[in-house]
Amino acid sequence: MKRVLEHIKEQNYQNLYLFYGKEKYLLAQTRDRLKKALIPAEDTMNYSYFEGKKADLPEILELMQTMPFFNDHRLIVLDQTELGKKSNEDFLKALKDIPESTILLIIEDEADKRSKIYKYINKEGCAVAFETPKEKELVLWIAQMLAKEGRKMTQKDLQLFLYKTGHDMFTIKNEIVKLIDYTRGREVITAADLEALTTSQTTNQIFVMLEAIAKKQRDTVLKLYYDLIELKESPFGILALLVRQCNQLLQTQSLAAAGKSQSEMAKELKVPPFVAGKLKQQVRLFQKEELYTMIKKCAATDEGIKTGKIGDRIGVELLLVEFSR
Repeated sequence: MKRVLEHIKEQNYQNLYLFYGKEKYLLAQTRDRLKKALIPAEDTMNYSYFEGKKADLPEILELMQTMPFFNDHRLIVLDQTELGKKSNEDFLKALKDIPESTILLIIEDEADKRSKIYKYINKEGCAVAFETPKEKELVLWIAQMLAKEGRKMTQKDLQLFLYKTGHDMFTIKNEIVKLIDYTRGREVITAADLEALTTSQTTNQIFVMLEAIAKKQRDTVLKLYYDLIELKESPFGILALLVRQCNQLLQTQSLAAAGKSQSEMAKELKVPPFVAGKLKQQVRLFQKEELYTMIKKCAATDEGIKTGKIGDRIGVELLLVEFSR
């Protein structure tokens, strides 16, 4: 990403850019900055955008060879067309013959580093992977956004916020906007504000679900499950997170038995200290054998779904009913 920002600053651009990766916020921000630097806001003649697999390749190839109209550059954006993944020989030839005035930006979810397209762009242009920043970088970014609006959070509450939202930067930005509006007239955003307003990510919902399972609160368990399905979480994903949480609880039991402190547990489990504290509390609700049994039954349900013996949604639902009986 830094390379692209340097190109913008120096006004010295590559003809070929490939943006890919999971962090859509940073990708979108960099895409918009590149467009703003190359094409005036009112200029519609020198900007072309193609989206999806049905993008017209002959039209794209023709535009790539077309000189810009009263501007130094023509910008063509190919978003999720898969032309950046597969090695189409006509497209590859066009990349090699691209005029200096044409800037081509290809955006894909992922890149095949073995493909001819990737290798060529990486060598002759600029291939950029947009990955989720580390937690320290996210905390600094959040603190800067808050400071700009005259708000702040304690370090502990920043960790709680990230635990609830996850690390997706679009989600974080949206939740921060909501919190700033909610706390208008106050400087400090508290844990109570986070609990009242911040949308919990899936892993936090799974944590709550396991607690409800331990207390045999079937209605609560099923409501949480239906909520996750409504949020487009797949039954397979929910099943995988249940297994992960059970394994974390087993690890927590072992660490507690070894006399590890909460901070030591957090380091071993690679979670924030307050999450380690919550795991330490939750693990008291389960016997070790119970957790092992749950993991085995999750594996059996997984196999049943994959072999077609039962549907994924009903399979996980029946499993949750059994766990909370």
